[in-house]
Amino acid sequence: MPTPMSRRSQIKFLLASAGLTIAASALPVTAQAASVSLLETGSTLLYPLFNIWVPNYTKAHPDIKITTQGTGSGTGIAEAISGVAQIGASDAYMADGQIKQNPSILNIPLAISAQTINYNVPGLNKVHLKLDGPVLAGIYSGTIKNWDDAAIKALNPGVKLPDHAIVPIHRTDGSGDTFIFSQYLSFSTPKWNNSVGYGTSISWPAVQGGVGANGNPGMVQASQQTPYSVAYIGVSFHAEIAKAGLGTAMIKNRAGHFLLPTAKTVSAAADGLIAKTPADERLSLVFSEGANSYPIINYEYAIVNAKQANPEAAKAIKDFLSWAVESKGGNAAKYLDVVRFIALPAHIQQLSKAQIAKIQ
Repeated sequence: MPTPMSRRSQIKFLLASAGLTIAASALPVTAQAASVSLLETGSTLLYPLFNIWVPNYTKAHPDIKITTQGTGSGTGIAEAISGVAQIGASDAYMADGQIKQNPSILNIPLAISAQTINYNVPGLNKVHLKLDGPVLAGIYSGTIKNWDDAAIKALNPGVKLPDHAIVPIHRTDGSGDTFIFSQYLSFSTPKWNNSVGYGTSISWPAVQGGVGANGNPGMVQASQQTPYSVAYIGVSFHAEIAKAGLGTAMIKNRAGHFLLPTAKTVSAAADGLIAKTPADERLSLVFSEGANSYPIINYEYAIVNAKQANPEAAKAIKDFLSWAVESKGGNAAKYLDVVRFIALPAHIQQLSKAQIAKIQ
Protein backbone atom coordinates (compact mmCIF):
# COMPACT_ATOMS: atom_id res chain seq x y z
CA MET A 1 0.00 0.00 0.00
CA PRO A 2 1.48 3.43 -0.97
CA THR A 3 2.81 5.58 1.86
CA PRO A 4 0.80 8.81 2.32
CA MET A 5 2.58 11.93 1.01
CA SER A 6 4.13 14.32 3.52
CA ARG A 7 2.87 17.92 3.49
CA ARG A 8 6.16 19.08 1.83
CA SER A 9 5.86 16.36 -0.84
CA GLN A 10 2.27 17.35 -1.58
CA ILE A 11 3.32 20.97 -2.14
CA LYS A 12 6.15 19.89 -4.45
CA PHE A 13 3.82 17.62 -6.38
CA LEU A 14 1.24 20.34 -6.90
CA LEU A 15 3.87 22.84 -8.04
CA ALA A 16 5.41 20.32 -10.41
CA SER A 17 1.97 19.55 -11.81
CA ALA A 18 1.61 23.23 -12.63
CA GLY A 19 4.90 23.18 -14.53
CA LEU A 20 6.92 24.82 -11.69
CA THR A 21 9.95 23.59 -9.78
CA ILE A 22 11.18 24.56 -6.34
CA ALA A 23 14.09 23.51 -4.20
CA ALA A 24 13.09 21.60 -1.10
CA SER A 25 15.53 23.70 0.94
CA ALA A 26 13.56 26.83 0.08
CA LEU A 27 10.54 25.67 2.07
CA PRO A 28 9.73 27.45 4.25
CA VAL A 29 11.20 30.83 3.14
CA THR A 30 12.85 32.78 5.96
CA ALA A 31 13.82 36.45 5.51
CA GLN A 32 17.27 37.41 6.88
CA ALA A 33 18.38 40.99 7.62
CA ALA A 34 21.41 42.26 5.74
CA SER A 35 24.52 42.66 7.93
CA VAL A 36 27.39 45.13 7.62
CA SER A 37 30.75 44.68 9.39
CA LEU A 38 32.96 47.69 10.15
CA LEU A 39 36.46 47.85 11.64
CA GLU A 40 37.51 50.75 13.87
CA THR A 41 41.17 50.88 14.83
CA GLY A 42 43.67 53.42 16.12
CA SER A 43 43.87 55.80 19.09
CA THR A 44 44.17 54.15 22.49
CA LEU A 45 42.86 57.41 23.97
CA LEU A 46 39.63 57.04 21.96
CA TYR A 47 39.47 53.27 22.45
CA PRO A 48 37.66 53.40 25.83
CA LEU A 49 34.97 55.66 24.34
CA PHE A 50 34.41 53.42 21.32
CA ASN A 51 34.07 50.50 23.72
CA ILE A 52 31.23 52.36 25.43
CA TRP A 53 29.61 53.60 22.21
CA VAL A 54 29.67 50.42 20.15
CA PRO A 55 27.72 48.03 22.44
CA ASN A 56 25.03 50.66 22.98
CA TYR A 57 24.77 51.54 19.29
CA THR A 58 24.82 48.01 17.91
CA LYS A 59 22.22 46.88 20.45
CA ALA A 60 19.81 49.26 18.72
CA HIS A 61 21.24 48.41 15.27
CA PRO A 62 21.82 44.62 15.29
CA ASP A 63 22.41 44.61 11.53
CA ILE A 64 25.72 46.45 12.06
CA LYS A 65 28.81 44.82 13.59
CA ILE A 66 31.67 47.12 14.67
CA THR A 67 35.00 45.67 15.78
CA THR A 68 37.20 48.01 17.87
CA GLN A 69 40.98 47.93 18.23
CA GLY A 70 43.40 50.12 20.21
CA THR A 71 46.45 50.17 17.96
CA GLY A 72 47.66 53.79 18.12
CA SER A 73 46.70 56.80 16.02
CA GLY A 74 49.44 56.19 13.45
CA THR A 75 47.97 52.77 12.65
CA GLY A 76 44.45 54.20 12.62
CA ILE A 77 45.38 56.77 9.99
CA ALA A 78 47.36 54.26 7.89
CA GLU A 79 44.64 51.61 7.90
CA ALA A 80 41.89 54.11 7.05
CA ILE A 81 43.98 55.21 4.07
CA SER A 82 44.73 51.64 2.95
CA GLY A 83 41.12 50.53 3.35
CA VAL A 84 41.90 47.87 5.96
CA ALA A 85 39.74 49.81 8.44
CA GLN A 86 36.57 51.75 7.71
CA ILE A 87 37.12 54.07 10.70
CA GLY A 88 40.58 55.12 11.82
CA ALA A 89 40.63 56.69 15.29
CA SER A 90 43.21 59.41 15.88
CA ASP A 91 44.08 62.09 18.40
CA ALA A 92 46.00 63.82 15.59
CA TYR A 93 44.75 65.36 12.38
CA MET A 94 46.52 64.39 9.16
CA ALA A 95 49.35 66.59 7.91
CA ASP A 96 49.01 68.67 4.74
CA GLY A 97 51.31 66.30 2.86
CA GLN A 98 49.18 63.27 3.81
CA ILE A 99 46.01 65.05 2.71
CA LYS A 100 47.58 66.03 -0.61
CA GLN A 101 48.44 62.38 -1.27
CA ASN A 102 45.04 61.15 -0.05
CA PRO A 103 42.48 63.83 -0.95
CA SER A 104 39.45 61.62 -0.29
CA ILE A 105 40.33 61.08 3.39
CA LEU A 106 38.24 63.03 5.91
CA ASN A 107 39.29 64.11 9.42
CA ILE A 108 36.07 64.24 11.45
CA PRO A 109 36.08 65.43 15.10
CA LEU A 110 33.94 63.25 17.37
CA ALA A 111 34.62 64.88 20.76
CA ILE A 112 37.23 66.92 22.63
CA SER A 113 39.74 65.35 24.99
CA ALA A 114 42.83 66.24 27.01
CA GLN A 115 46.13 64.78 28.06
CA THR A 116 47.55 64.57 31.55
CA ILE A 117 51.18 64.68 32.62
CA ASN A 118 51.70 62.03 35.27
CA TYR A 119 54.58 61.00 37.50
CA ASN A 120 55.60 58.40 40.04
CA VAL A 121 57.66 60.23 42.64
CA PRO A 122 57.60 58.43 46.02
CA GLY A 123 56.01 60.66 48.63
CA LEU A 124 54.77 63.25 46.13
CA ASN A 125 52.13 61.44 44.07
CA LYS A 126 49.34 63.08 46.07
CA VAL A 127 50.82 66.52 45.40
CA HIS A 128 50.01 68.31 42.14
CA LEU A 129 53.51 69.30 41.08
CA LYS A 130 53.71 72.27 38.71
CA LEU A 131 55.41 71.71 35.35
CA ASP A 132 55.71 73.76 32.18
CA GLY A 133 56.75 73.27 28.56
CA PRO A 134 60.43 74.27 28.92
CA VAL A 135 60.89 71.97 31.95
CA LEU A 136 59.24 69.02 30.20
CA ALA A 137 61.26 69.71 27.06
CA GLY A 138 64.40 69.74 29.24
CA ILE A 139 63.45 66.42 30.84
CA TYR A 140 62.72 64.73 27.50
CA SER A 141 65.86 66.15 25.89
CA GLY A 142 68.07 65.13 28.82
CA THR A 143 69.19 68.60 29.92
CA ILE A 144 67.10 68.42 33.10
CA LYS A 145 68.19 65.21 34.77
CA ASN A 146 67.08 65.30 38.44
CA TRP A 147 63.80 65.99 40.20
CA ASP A 148 65.49 68.59 42.40
CA ASP A 149 66.78 70.54 39.39
CA ALA A 150 66.68 74.30 39.95
CA ALA A 151 64.12 74.76 37.13
CA ILE A 152 61.65 72.36 38.79
CA LYS A 153 62.30 73.87 42.22
CA ALA A 154 61.50 77.32 40.88
CA LEU A 155 58.04 76.11 39.80
CA ASN A 156 57.40 74.31 43.11
CA PRO A 157 58.58 76.49 46.02
CA GLY A 158 58.26 74.79 49.38
CA VAL A 159 58.06 71.27 47.92
CA LYS A 160 60.84 68.92 49.01
CA LEU A 161 61.95 67.42 45.70
CA PRO A 162 64.15 64.30 45.75
CA ASP A 163 67.74 64.22 44.55
CA HIS A 164 67.01 61.44 42.10
CA ALA A 165 67.28 60.98 38.35
CA ILE A 166 64.10 61.53 36.32
CA VAL A 167 62.97 58.68 34.06
CA PRO A 168 61.08 60.07 31.03
CA ILE A 169 58.63 57.62 29.44
CA HIS A 170 57.53 58.05 25.82
CA ARG A 171 55.37 56.19 23.31
CA THR A 172 57.08 53.79 20.91
CA ASP A 173 54.09 53.41 18.58
CA GLY A 174 52.78 56.03 16.16
CA SER A 175 50.65 58.03 18.55
CA GLY A 176 48.30 60.99 18.59
CA ASP A 177 49.26 61.40 22.25
CA THR A 178 52.84 61.91 21.14
CA PHE A 179 51.54 64.37 18.52
CA ILE A 180 49.77 66.63 21.01
CA PHE A 181 52.43 66.29 23.73
CA SER A 182 55.23 67.20 21.31
CA GLN A 183 53.06 70.06 19.99
CA TYR A 184 52.86 71.46 23.52
CA LEU A 185 56.63 71.22 23.82
CA SER A 186 57.11 72.81 20.38
CA PHE A 187 54.61 75.64 20.89
CA SER A 188 55.95 76.51 24.36
CA THR A 189 59.65 75.90 23.81
CA PRO A 190 61.31 77.20 20.61
CA LYS A 191 64.47 75.16 21.25
CA TRP A 192 62.47 71.91 21.18
CA ASN A 193 60.59 73.02 18.09
CA ASN A 194 63.84 73.79 16.25
CA SER A 195 65.56 70.54 17.23
CA VAL A 196 62.85 67.86 17.57
CA GLY A 197 59.48 69.26 16.51
CA TYR A 198 56.20 67.37 16.68
CA GLY A 199 54.44 64.44 15.06
CA THR A 200 52.79 61.09 15.75
CA SER A 201 56.30 59.61 15.61
CA ILE A 202 59.36 61.70 16.42
CA SER A 203 63.07 61.06 16.91
CA TRP A 204 63.22 61.17 20.70
CA PRO A 205 66.49 62.53 22.09
CA ALA A 206 68.60 59.81 23.68
CA VAL A 207 68.13 60.16 27.43
CA GLN A 208 69.96 57.81 29.77
CA GLY A 209 67.45 55.58 31.54
CA GLY A 210 64.53 56.69 29.35
CA VAL A 211 61.74 54.15 28.81
CA GLY A 212 59.54 53.45 25.79
CA ALA A 213 55.99 52.09 26.10
CA ASN A 214 53.24 51.02 23.73
CA GLY A 215 49.80 52.63 23.92
CA ASN A 216 48.22 54.38 26.89
CA PRO A 217 47.90 51.09 28.81
CA GLY A 218 51.65 50.61 28.40
CA MET A 219 52.33 54.17 29.59
CA VAL A 220 50.30 53.62 32.76
CA GLN A 221 51.99 50.28 33.46
CA ALA A 222 55.50 51.59 32.81
CA SER A 223 54.85 54.60 35.07
CA GLN A 224 53.54 52.44 37.88
CA GLN A 225 56.51 50.09 37.64
CA THR A 226 59.14 52.86 37.38
CA PRO A 227 59.72 55.07 40.42
CA TYR A 228 60.75 58.69 39.65
CA SER A 229 59.25 58.52 36.16
CA VAL A 230 57.20 61.07 34.22
CA ALA A 231 54.82 60.31 31.35
CA TYR A 232 52.06 61.75 29.16
CA ILE A 233 48.77 59.82 29.23
CA GLY A 234 45.35 60.34 27.69
CA VAL A 235 42.68 61.60 30.09
CA SER A 236 40.36 58.69 29.23
CA PHE A 237 42.70 56.55 31.37
CA HIS A 238 42.00 58.59 34.51
CA ALA A 239 40.67 55.54 36.37
CA GLU A 240 43.78 53.51 35.54
CA ILE A 241 46.00 56.45 36.52
CA ALA A 242 44.26 56.68 39.89
CA LYS A 243 44.45 52.91 40.43
CA ALA A 244 48.18 53.00 39.69
CA GLY A 245 48.57 55.74 42.32
CA LEU A 246 50.28 58.18 39.95
CA GLY A 247 50.52 61.92 40.49
CA THR A 248 49.01 64.41 38.06
CA ALA A 249 50.80 67.67 37.30
CA MET A 250 49.36 71.14 36.99
CA ILE A 251 50.51 72.39 33.58
CA LYS A 252 51.39 75.98 32.70
CA ASN A 253 49.22 77.52 29.99
CA ARG A 254 49.95 80.35 27.57
CA ALA A 255 48.67 82.92 30.09
CA GLY A 256 51.13 81.66 32.72
CA HIS A 257 48.60 79.85 34.91
CA PHE A 258 49.02 76.29 36.19
CA LEU A 259 45.92 74.16 35.63
CA LEU A 260 44.56 70.64 35.85
CA PRO A 261 42.38 69.24 33.04
CA THR A 262 38.74 69.68 34.08
CA ALA A 263 35.55 70.11 32.09
CA LYS A 264 35.82 73.85 32.76
CA THR A 265 39.47 74.30 31.73
CA VAL A 266 39.20 72.04 28.67
CA SER A 267 36.03 73.84 27.53
CA ALA A 268 37.72 77.21 28.04
CA ALA A 269 40.62 76.15 25.81
CA ALA A 270 38.29 74.87 23.09
CA ASP A 271 35.98 77.90 23.17
CA GLY A 272 38.67 80.25 21.97
CA LEU A 273 39.32 78.19 18.84
CA ILE A 274 35.82 77.19 17.71
CA ALA A 275 35.52 80.09 15.28
CA LYS A 276 38.98 79.33 13.86
CA THR A 277 38.16 75.72 12.99
CA PRO A 278 38.22 75.33 9.17
CA ALA A 279 35.72 73.32 7.14
CA ASP A 280 38.06 70.31 7.05
CA GLU A 281 38.40 70.62 10.86
CA ARG A 282 42.16 70.05 10.95
CA LEU A 283 43.24 72.36 13.74
CA SER A 284 45.48 72.17 16.79
CA LEU A 285 43.83 73.10 20.09
CA VAL A 286 47.13 72.89 21.97
CA PHE A 287 48.45 75.86 23.99
CA SER A 288 45.47 78.05 23.18
CA GLU A 289 44.98 81.50 24.67
CA GLY A 290 42.85 82.25 27.72
CA ALA A 291 43.48 82.54 31.43
CA ASN A 292 41.53 79.37 32.24
CA SER A 293 42.59 77.26 29.23
CA TYR A 294 44.19 73.89 29.94
CA PRO A 295 47.05 73.74 27.42
CA ILE A 296 47.04 70.13 26.17
CA ILE A 297 43.68 69.39 24.54
CA ASN A 298 42.61 68.16 21.12
CA TYR A 299 39.82 67.09 18.80
CA GLU A 300 39.43 63.31 18.70
CA TYR A 301 39.14 62.33 15.04
CA ALA A 302 37.50 59.65 12.95
CA ILE A 303 39.70 59.22 9.88
CA VAL A 304 37.42 58.03 7.08
CA ASN A 305 37.65 57.61 3.32
CA ALA A 306 34.81 59.52 1.64
CA LYS A 307 34.84 56.84 -1.08
CA GLN A 308 33.77 53.56 0.47
CA ALA A 309 33.81 50.13 -1.16
CA ASN A 310 30.03 49.84 -1.34
CA PRO A 311 26.86 51.81 -0.53
CA GLU A 312 25.98 49.56 2.42
CA ALA A 313 29.27 50.27 4.20
CA ALA A 314 28.99 53.99 3.42
CA LYS A 315 25.50 54.17 4.92
CA ALA A 316 26.51 52.22 8.03
CA ILE A 317 29.50 54.53 8.64
CA LYS A 318 27.43 57.66 8.07
CA ASP A 319 24.67 56.50 10.38
CA PHE A 320 27.07 55.55 13.18
CA LEU A 321 29.18 58.72 13.00
CA SER A 322 26.08 60.92 12.75
CA TRP A 323 24.84 59.30 15.96
CA ALA A 324 28.28 59.67 17.59
CA VAL A 325 28.41 63.48 17.17
CA GLU A 326 24.78 64.08 18.21
CA SER A 327 24.14 65.61 21.63
CA LYS A 328 21.39 63.04 22.18
CA GLY A 329 23.59 60.27 20.81
CA GLY A 330 27.27 59.56 21.36
CA ASN A 331 28.02 63.11 22.53
CA ALA A 332 25.67 62.75 25.49
CA ALA A 333 27.17 63.25 28.93
CA LYS A 334 26.38 59.66 29.95
CA TYR A 335 29.04 58.51 27.49
CA LEU A 336 31.59 61.33 27.53
CA ASP A 337 31.73 61.83 31.30
CA VAL A 338 32.99 58.28 31.78
CA VAL A 339 36.16 59.08 29.80
CA ARG A 340 36.27 62.78 30.81
CA PHE A 341 35.80 64.06 27.27
CA ILE A 342 33.66 67.09 26.49
CA ALA A 343 31.02 67.36 23.80
CA LEU A 344 31.55 69.09 20.49
CA PRO A 345 30.21 72.65 20.46
CA ALA A 346 27.16 73.09 18.21
CA HIS A 347 29.16 74.79 15.44
CA ILE A 348 31.72 71.95 15.34
CA GLN A 349 28.91 69.36 15.33
CA GLN A 350 27.59 70.97 12.16
CA LEU A 351 31.03 70.96 10.55
CA SER A 352 31.45 67.27 11.41
CA LYS A 353 27.99 66.45 10.02
CA ALA A 354 28.86 68.24 6.78
CA GLN A 355 31.95 66.06 6.44
CA ILE A 356 30.04 62.88 7.32
CA ALA A 357 27.58 63.69 4.52
CA LYS A 358 30.45 63.38 2.01
CA ILE A 359 30.88 59.66 2.67
CA GLN A 360 29.55 57.54 -0.19
